[in-house]
Amino acid sequence: MTAYQDDIDAVQALKERNGSSWDAINPEHVARMRAQNRFRTGLEIAQYTADIMRRDMTEYDADSSLYTQSLGVWHGFIGQQKLISIKKHLKTTNKRYLYLSGWMVAALRSEFGPLPDQSMHEKTSVPALIEELYTFLRQADARELDLLFTELDDARVAGDETAVEFIQSQIDNYETHVVPIIADIDAGFGNPEATYLLAKKMIEAGACAIQIENQVSDEKQCGHQDGKVTVPHEDFIAKLTAVRYAFLELGVDNGVIVARTDSLGAGLTQKLAVTHEPGDLGDQYNSFLDVEEISEDELGNGDVVIKRDGKLLRPKRLASNLYRFRAGTGEARCVLDSITSLRNGADLLWIETEKPHVAQIAGMMNEVRKVIPNAKLVYNNSPSFNWTLNFRQQAYDRSVAEGKDVSAYDRAELMSVDYDGTELAQLADEMIRSFQRDGSAQAGIFHHLITLPTYHTAALSTDDLAKGYFGDEGMLAYVQGVQRREIREGIATVKHQNMAGSDIGDNHKEYFAGDAALKAGGKDNTMNQFS
Repeated sequence: MTAYQDDIDAVQALKERNGSSWDAINPEHVARMRAQNRFRTGLEIAQYTADIMRRDMTEYDADSSLYTQSLGVWHGFIGQQKLISIKKHLKTTNKRYLYLSGWMVAALRSEFGPLPDQSMHEKTSVPALIEELYTFLRQADARELDLLFTELDDARVAGDETAVEFIQSQIDNYETHVVPIIADIDAGFGNPEATYLLAKKMIEAGACAIQIENQVSDEKQCGHQDGKVTVPHEDFIAKLTAVRYAFLELGVDNGVIVARTDSLGAGLTQKLAVTHEPGDLGDQYNSFLDVEEISEDELGNGDVVIKRDGKLLRPKRLASNLYRFRAGTGEARCVLDSITSLRNGADLLWIETEKPHVAQIAGMMNEVRKVIPNAKLVYNNSPSFNWTLNFRQQAYDRSVAEGKDVSAYDRAELMSVDYDGTELAQLADEMIRSFQRDGSAQAGIFHHLITLPTYHTAALSTDDLAKGYFGDEGMLAYVQGVQRREIREGIATVKHQNMAGSDIGDNHKEYFAGDAALKAGGKDNTMNQFS
């Protein structure tokens, strides 16, 4: 007996109890509709995917080669097609997630139009996108199962019991497209209460993992831009706690919090930390400030001073009323931030860096792991990095360290196309190819993501089509560059009516109206040209 058959039997029993008024109900059709609607609420999704993430974290602790990955997406359709492609090419969605990027919400999903990544977009657009993503992933399940149900009916009509048994096993062991989403809540969009309220909406929409950063909410900047301002640890801990309360209130007890530190590139703080005794957390935060020792006589009007070790220290304050950290303290601050976050409710870390360099990341994570051995990192394989240039420079430096002759290369011009086919370029590309594997083995990176890849792929593919279609190639640009490739490579969207749910709708019409159903998928449907 299978779960599918169990459902059929249960509905059959229910039908019999309700008598002749239920004669139109086909128990197998109900079982199919239930299978196609496995997840009825966002909270069910959050609980299911949180279990997946926790399992993956445990497996990574035992074997660092078992890292996880995601791509950032900005629309439900894009996320859906990503998961369909993963299932098609890799046969499983295991350890593949989705990432919801605040940058892309700001740039592509705000009613204000394109915005910079400064938390100016509507906060409700974040849970709305989570809900949209899961709507499309659930629809991908419904479509794929619908195709299996059609195959099952055809096999039954043909009397092919072997095919019936095989298709039945595919239905019973069906792997959903629903996977974890790591969702960006930026700096919390306000005070801890605002963070809590937004986190609840995100979790109710299906998010099992929320990423929050230690920047100020009102002056939040993209992690790869200048002008970043961090907050004292106690302020950030309050927001971590608010997110945990949101998870617990909604019953997602194993929800995942990703604590991000922007301290490596943040040279400013909005306020001094409260400190009660030497060496406490506030004192450690303030110890990184750029200060000058002064006497009491040198105090000016409105000056703010810190007393440490019997000395009066005046933090250097800018005209913006922000305080500056000492240069070169970024890595030490990242380590302190990370340890503090893990000790105060975070499950995973995110250290925003200025370049993709395994040794640099490992240097910080090794310090963290001296204190918390199973510390794990979510790492941003960011399009803000020039990967080609960075890794050619790393390959150049490695070659110099190994005593190799690099006289044929100008380190300042390594991005030049003239170097594309060289041995150094090939070494750099191999380093890029192995970056995720090496980072997970050496630097504690549990999850690799690219924040906004589909922003770039959408632009690139549109440029390719526009160049040809509006140029000399005309319609051939679409046929050769898009449709023929869809057909040859088995891209589901070539049958766009089916992708949008037309066949599911036809089957529902037949469930509801029987032979009287007016179906769209008959002989005159041009989608039949792609059968």
